[in-house]
Amino acid sequence: MNRVMSIATSDSGAGAGVQADLKAFLRCGVYGTTAVVATTAQNTVGVKDIFPFPPEVAVKQIEAVVEDIGADAVKTGMLFNAGIISAVAGAVRRLGLPNLVVDPVMVAESGATLLEPEAVETYRSELFPLARVLTPNVNEAFAILGEPVDEGKIEEGAAALYELGPDAVLITGGHTSTGTDLLYDGERFERIGGPLHPSVNTHGSGCTHSSALASFLARGFGLVEAARRARAVAAEAVEYGLGEIGAGAGPVHALGGLLEREGR
Repeated sequence: MNRVMSIATSDSGAGAGVQADLKAFLRCGVYGTTAVVATTAQNTVGVKDIFPFPPEVAVKQIEAVVEDIGADAVKTGMLFNAGIISAVAGAVRRLGLPNLVVDPVMVAESGATLLEPEAVETYRSELFPLARVLTPNVNEAFAILGEPVDEGKIEEGAAALYELGPDAVLITGGHTSTGTDLLYDGERFERIGGPLHPSVNTHGSGCTHSSALASFLARGFGLVEAARRARAVAAEAVEYGLGEIGAGAGPVHALGGLLEREGR
């Protein structure tokens, strides 16, 4: 079985973060492992507090998993500060971890800030150049570039992000008017569309998407096919979002479609 590691933060409400990643890994048929870099006091309404761990905590977890279980792909989620990002980048480089999907989580579904401002430059200089794929949503993409969001300039934004060093950039479309993902590999743009499911129950959709992408890369799919499959998994997770969980934006349900097809 292929193995995928999530290097990210714990969500106590289990809608996003490493909890969402593990659900997505299960949905995509891979074995998921984790390196937890911080924990949140969080529910569907909002993020109450964030408690980052010392950077060496992340490194020790990564090393322990790799030396025994290994990894066919890695995805990073919320890393919160420059020290953690730098430590993770160092471990990825030193251990030669493959198929790195970097999801530069910056803001929660509730609007809470999940990345210290000074950490953006560390992302740009240390982690993005190691990525097989960088997966910002449109708001994150333009924030990284220091520009106002402009849907008419998404291709220019993807090209500018590519210049920061990743092998490819996938700007996810959940926050755009069309819902279409844009993939750029330095040579061509590929637009990846699919069904849209208008819903407020989208907590964890970005985590699910990037984890699914890492899973399909680990399984050996080419970049475009992996991106298409990841979008389909994320869209289905939104379709089956759990509105009955909590008073705020409900969590996506990565296994909802499978369970329904099995009559459960």
